[in-house]
Amino acid sequence: MANGIYPRYFANLMNKVVDMEADTIKVALMSDSHAFNPAHQVWGDVSANDIGNKVVYVAGGSALAGKAVTQGTTTKFAATDHAYGPGETLTCYFAVLWDDLAGSDELICSIDFGGAQTCTNGTFTIQWHPNGILTLTQV
Repeated sequence: MANGIYPRYFANLMNKVVDMEADTIKVALMSDSHAFNPAHQVWGDVSANDIGNKVVYVAGGSALAGKAVTQGTTTKFAATDHAYGPGETLTCYFAVLWDDLAGSDELICSIDFGGAQTCTNGTFTIQWHPNGILTLTQV
């Protein structure tokens, strides 16, 4: 599998449908049944692959904190590392970011963890890349 940015996300940016700082951007954890498909557009297209309610994790995910867009020749979207726990037990393979305020729950991107990520009675943390979750480069 691979990471992917949903094509509709780019149109949503240009049409001012998604505001990465002001909107509620959620991160959902996905099972091994999930696969990035560029034809998917909204949360309902992928929600069946969510890992479902766990000890702390709630189906659909939770809102990112510390969101920031930094402008430059490479513009980046970043957020605070995201944690579920303590006491969480889960297995996931992917994360999907989606906009919970865009009216129709617009998909943003799918992130492949490269295999099963597990947590047993602990804290599951997604550590975002220091260069941002998403970057757009000026050409």
